[in-house]
Amino acid sequence: MNKTAKSHRKPSKWRKLKWSLLIILALIGLSIGSGFTYEAIASKQAARNYPPPGKLVDAGGYKLHLVKAGTGSPTILMEAGSGETSLSWRQIPEELSKFATVVTYDRAGYAWSEPANTERTGENIVRELHTALEKEGIHGPYLMVGHSLGGMYARLFTETYRDEVVGLVLIDARPEDDARDTAEILKQGGFTGNPQASTLKLIKHSGLLRLFKDTLLEGQVPKEDRDRFLNVIAKDSYFEAKDEEGNLAWTTEEALRGQRLGNLPVRVIARGLPQNYAQAGISEESGRKLEAIWQEGQRKMLDISTDSQLIVAERSGHMVIHDQPELVVETVRSLLK
Repeated sequence: MNKTAKSHRKPSKWRKLKWSLLIILALIGLSIGSGFTYEAIASKQAARNYPPPGKLVDAGGYKLHLVKAGTGSPTILMEAGSGETSLSWRQIPEELSKFATVVTYDRAGYAWSEPANTERTGENIVRELHTALEKEGIHGPYLMVGHSLGGMYARLFTETYRDEVVGLVLIDARPEDDARDTAEILKQGGFTGNPQASTLKLIKHSGLLRLFKDTLLEGQVPKEDRDRFLNVIAKDSYFEAKDEEGNLAWTTEEALRGQRLGNLPVRVIARGLPQNYAQAGISEESGRKLEAIWQEGQRKMLDISTDSQLIVAERSGHMVIHDQPELVVETVRSLLK
């Protein structure tokens, strides 16, 4: 009798265990599904709440988002850094529009711009921007302003359309030897690179980025910009375009190496405060070497013109456009005069 009772109890316990596991798995699945659903709804709502402030213009197979302000010549054309958009300039375009025409834009796949059907090489980026400007009737002369990676694109634009450019301002711009000179140091320092686009897209679609934005975006996106980053910028096309730009940046470096622009007025604004390399998991020793290479590269860019000048942003790190925007405005205005 006892044996029979035990034989009946064992399957009963096993069934309870199975049901418990199924319930746990179902709850996990429901939570994950809810996150994806929540993010899909929030993203759809954001498209209505954040309309483009500028105009979508054909760039040759896709549309670029251009924002134009002010009047007068030359046209100040602003090229943002890696992962940065027309929004990154904050109040700088508005200040400069008091004195001339100012154009900011989002590169293909960024913010309100459509993804491109061409590789994200500097050559394509520059040509497609010029096509959009021509289509919109925004002609030169241009005064180019480029920050970080955008500095390389600004230089390439100047090289490609030399007769249309009257001045160049480089804001802590990436030097043309950066990848070549830093590759070994980064390798020895154990730097594995930024997360892949596929990983970032999954985090965004799952709703985790929205739910834990203040933790996940700390040190990446300023607190006051996080809502717009989530609702306007952080799309699949953005992560893909940023990834591809980074992978192909060496092609722009190759195109710029040894660049000479005659007596074109060039102003190089270099950061005065070192980058926080520890935040990227890079050792203090490697960080010092990387900073020295970067600073040397800023000064080497003075060689691209016989009319060049170095300006040190004493209170700024890499994001000079946020730390000392008045210096950027003052430097651009000096070339307008």
